[in-house]
Amino acid sequence: MQSPTHPEALINKLVLSNLAHRPVRTILSVLAIAVEVTMILTLVGVSYGTLDGTARRARGVGADIMIRPKGSSLIGLSTAPIPDALVGVVAQLPHVALATGTAIQPLSGFDSISGLDLDAFSKMSGGFHYLEGGPFKTDQDMLVDEYYAKEKGLHVGDKVQLVSRTWNIAGIFESGKLARICVRLPVLQELMVNPHHLSQIYVKADSPEHVQQVLEELRAKLPGYPIYTMEEYTSLLTVNSVGMLRSFIGVVIGVAVTVGFIVVFMAMYTAVLERTREIGILKAVGASSGLILNLLVRETILLSLLGSLVGILLTYVTQWLMQYAVPASLTQETVYSWWPIAGAIAVGGALLGVIVPAIRAVKQDATEALSYE
Repeated sequence: MQSPTHPEALINKLVLSNLAHRPVRTILSVLAIAVEVTMILTLVGVSYGTLDGTARRARGVGADIMIRPKGSSLIGLSTAPIPDALVGVVAQLPHVALATGTAIQPLSGFDSISGLDLDAFSKMSGGFHYLEGGPFKTDQDMLVDEYYAKEKGLHVGDKVQLVSRTWNIAGIFESGKLARICVRLPVLQELMVNPHHLSQIYVKADSPEHVQQVLEELRAKLPGYPIYTMEEYTSLLTVNSVGMLRSFIGVVIGVAVTVGFIVVFMAMYTAVLERTREIGILKAVGASSGLILNLLVRETILLSLLGSLVGILLTYVTQWLMQYAVPASLTQETVYSWWPIAGAIAVGGALLGVIVPAIRAVKQDATEALSYE
């Protein structure tokens, strides 16, 4: 005698057959959910890549301590409000080996120009490693890192128009120190109409053992200035610490969930209409409302999981495009910790989308459903 089919196996078989019976709708639903997951993971990856790049360049300065302007955010600098006389004051403190400041002029997107005292910066950091050309020779000279040079197709001797001025590319240096675009400090201060002022100050102690002592002296002498050790500063460069990025990611997740909700709602609502007679037959042979609901929920979860898997795979495509098709545009990291988060968001949005179609299905009258054409 053949043993009866287990209810769980029967339900799973019905779910798989329903999805396979309508391949076009299934594929479109999976792709739509995949796009939702890819949107989230790509944005998070770019955010992490941008912040990690900022932290890497900050560490490349070789400083132990950073002094930020009063009232400034963690990464935002739009003016140069620190008087450069403060560099001399800081340099006179006990156990301070070097102090130097930079001015920063934001450009479009994530770019900015940094003005620096190249000699002081070289003493602190060990200097740039030049891949082409060399240091400044005139006030019109500009140094760019290999990333920016690759993005813009620049070589030594090329001319660049930035901040209403034509610059000569004097050198291209290895990425990872201070900034991507550098000019002489007094020149940038003049262009910013803010002479003798800085955007931040870097401090190097005479030994690692004295860093904490120097930090305490600076905080006592400069109340109101945000002052960090470089380890502390770079550790704060996370998505959760930068309000602008956190809010932007929240908006994108909201849009992604809305997209997932609409796609699943339309797909499942159409599926319920198409399967009206099927649902009527199931009810006629004794299927409960719970079984019908179980079928629809399982189908939705399976679509979401498949979409999440495809979405994760698609993030490698966007990563490849940023690295090779659009070189030096943005850096996208693979943030594994966000895979389950993005998957859970996709499943949650899909389950929200199936609520109304599921209610319609369980409320269908078996007699009317059987007569549906």
